[in-house]
Amino acid sequence: MKNVNQTIGIDVSKLTLDVYIKTEKVHHQFSNDSKGFKQLINWLIKRKVNLEQTLFCFEHTGWYCLLLSYFLYENNYAYCCVNAIEIKRSMGLKRGKSDKADAWEIAHYAWLRRDELVPSTPPAKNIIELQRMMSLREQLVKQLTASKNLYKGMLDLVHDEINDVTLGILKENMVQLKLQIHAIEKAMNQLVTSDKTLKNNYKLSKTVKGVGMILAMQMLLHTHNYTRFENSRQFAAYCGLVPYPHQSGTSIHGRNKIHAISDKKMKSLLSMSAISAIQHDKELKLYYQKRVEEGKPKMVVLNIIRNKIVSRVFATVNRGTPYIELSKFSA
Repeated sequence: MKNVNQTIGIDVSKLTLDVYIKTEKVHHQFSNDSKGFKQLINWLIKRKVNLEQTLFCFEHTGWYCLLLSYFLYENNYAYCCVNAIEIKRSMGLKRGKSDKADAWEIAHYAWLRRDELVPSTPPAKNIIELQRMMSLREQLVKQLTASKNLYKGMLDLVHDEINDVTLGILKENMVQLKLQIHAIEKAMNQLVTSDKTLKNNYKLSKTVKGVGMILAMQMLLHTHNYTRFENSRQFAAYCGLVPYPHQSGTSIHGRNKIHAISDKKMKSLLSMSAISAIQHDKELKLYYQKRVEEGKPKMVVLNIIRNKIVSRVFATVNRGTPYIELSKFSA
């Protein structure tokens, strides 16, 4: 970002914001709410900080930094919401920890990279609402899975399955959880269909074999409706699907490896999607069988198919037309 002569580091927690002005070396604490945001801006103005040439920077802390992001964006203040690991690894060896020290580190990080940092943009309100619903659904599914496992375990110990109180309670609980999951999925579908761009991209992504409701919605969330990544390759790297070289000098010549830092949730969903696609997509099924017969490891071939699915979804969205199976028209 050009023309930055001041950086503000903000350590965001649930209740407070620890703010550090880089060049003035001043620290102050504010509440993490709309009142605290206004007090922060007034404090900076009183200290004669030129907000037009100031870059705010803070770590991504999930829901805690969301209101701050919207406040800064809606008031046209440039800010960068950065992955915490990126800031941590840039600091080198560190001893001790405090909120004030963290705010200084963030301000220092932004100052050193002020020319290359790109201002962030918060996700659309519908994306946030969909994320909230998806989080609830995930918790309900975990509870349902736990109840099913407990039910199966108790069956081995119970003599009277019909009249047993514990099994009866578990059955009722599972019925209620299934109804709640169905209700939240219905609300998610209604939210997606109420937004024209979300609806269009959601339907296009589902035309790709192996992509179901959950994966299609998760891709909407993680890509911020396909605006967060420039291409499918970037998203594949984010999901941990892209192998990188592993070599150094003349002694280390290892095979290409996938980096450990990735979105494990998306990687898992794409793995299940790839397995489904192999079963239902004739082209991918033949490709998988051919590569395995050639001696390629199954997991390597599966990863290639995961990348193919990602590239297909991005292609359909960018093109604006459904995916077409060319194998249907082959002689």
